[in-house]
Formats: sequence, C-alpha cells, structure tokens
Amino acid sequence: MSEHPDCALIRRGYEAFGKGDMEALGALMTADVIHHVPGNNPLSGHHKGREAVLDLYRRLGEETQGTFQVHVHAVMADGRGHAMAFHTARGDRGDRGIEIREGLFFTIVGGKITDIDECTEDIDENDAFWS
Repeated sequence: MSEHPDCALIRRGYEAFGKGDMEALGALMTADVIHHVPGNNPLSGHHKGREAVLDLYRRLGEETQGTFQVHVHAVMADGRGHAMAFHTARGDRGDRGIEIREGLFFTIVGGKITDIDECTEDIDENDAFWS
C-alpha cells in the first residue's frame, strides 16, 4: 500500500523539522500559512505567515537549547486536503523537562500546508513548561 501524498508531505515536514532545515520546511508551506498554538504561554496564539511559523519553530529550539525533539507515531489523511499527525514532543528548558503527546491537524491546498492546528494532551503542563 502506498502512502497518500498528503501524508508524505507531512512526513517530509517532520523530517525537515528534525534536521532543523527551515528552508526545506518552509518550501512545504504557503506564504500565508497559519499555525495555531493552544494554551496561555508565550508561544500560544496564531502565528500568521511562513516566516512567523518558521520563527516559532526556531524558537522551540532556542528556548530548549536544542533539546526539543518530536517522535512521529502516525500520520493520516482524509483524501480531501486534511491530514493529522500524532507525535511525542520532548525537551528541556532550564531545570524543567517535558515529554508530552501532541497532535497536529493540517489543511493542505495544492500540495502545500496552509493551516496547522495544534492540540496537546495537557494544556496546563504545556503552559507551565513554556512560561
């Protein structure tokens, strides 16, 4: 069974993210992409535009001194321009560490990511870590 093109796109994004290859990651997104981050912490909110989204990803690395990593568990597509990915995020920030399951819901148009909605298993823990 071959992988759906939308799933392959998302996997390429995770691969680029894992390598810190922001150029490759940015090429998978539209210029007006939006990443919605839940919670009430300095990273929460609506990051609008490719550069703002890439800055968010750079900040994940900076805030954790390069320890932030994600391990993908599954990527699924509906065949109508949506994909979901489930991963475990890990990182250390100061004297605090986190290991938390998260999900991303992607909207894909013309083979590019246009919207990313982020969900987490524990918003309070996420807020405490990033605050």
